[in-house]
Amino acid sequence: MNTRVRYEVAGGVADVRLSRPEKLNAFDPAMMEGLVETIEMLGRRNDVRCVVLSGDGRAFCAGVDLDGLGKREPGSLLPRWAGPANKAQQAAYGWRTLPQPVIAAVHGYAFGAGFQIMLGADMRIAAPDTQLSIMEARWGLVPDVAGIALLRSLVRDDVVRELTYTARRFDASEGLRLGVITRVAEDPHAEAMAVARTIAANSPDAMRAAKRLLNLMADAQTAEILLAESVEQTRLIASANHRETVAAANERRAPIFPDPA
Repeated sequence: MNTRVRYEVAGGVADVRLSRPEKLNAFDPAMMEGLVETIEMLGRRNDVRCVVLSGDGRAFCAGVDLDGLGKREPGSLLPRWAGPANKAQQAAYGWRTLPQPVIAAVHGYAFGAGFQIMLGADMRIAAPDTQLSIMEARWGLVPDVAGIALLRSLVRDDVVRELTYTARRFDASEGLRLGVITRVAEDPHAEAMAVARTIAANSPDAMRAAKRLLNLMADAQTAEILLAESVEQTRLIASANHRETVAAANERRAPIFPDPA
């Protein structure tokens, strides 16, 4: 596996770590490759029911590696890598499209590309002193790691503009008020793992179906969403995991769910 990103799976939860602590997990081509590869591998693993994404060391991700600024060929950003995303965008947007729910545990810094990678998760739990920023304007750039696409369902239009235009820093409590942080916790990784274990105890079929439906909220018209609700529920009603949920409730025991096919 790429050394920039590592993960282990236990109890249906994948614990994924950005692992470049000496550089505050700065985003460089190797980190991008590691994230994309990890997303692809997790997407193929039916034994993974929830993912926790965090950073080793003192920060989640302090943004783009400054040594790489100004070295990218402009045309390299235009080819698409996965669906609508280029490869750098997939490092963030891929968490959104991963079948399993994803929780980002954020501490230290989440700047620029790191901020956008965090946004790809289904929810974000941050330490109180975490510093956040859409920092690209400081370098004469715009957020281009899927941040705009991910922010549109989280934050008011005028707030996104203010944060983008000013590139100012703000803390986790303000992030919670604005909508980019889901919950503030003293130990965000422990909190994220606890939530992940709760999710992993639910029917994996239902969790994957719920994520597909929730992703449609920002991207689809009402008629498509309503039909998708009916299609997903029809499949779940006929599923063995739904029958197991009902049986376990009637028998007052914990359900036992096989991994998705």
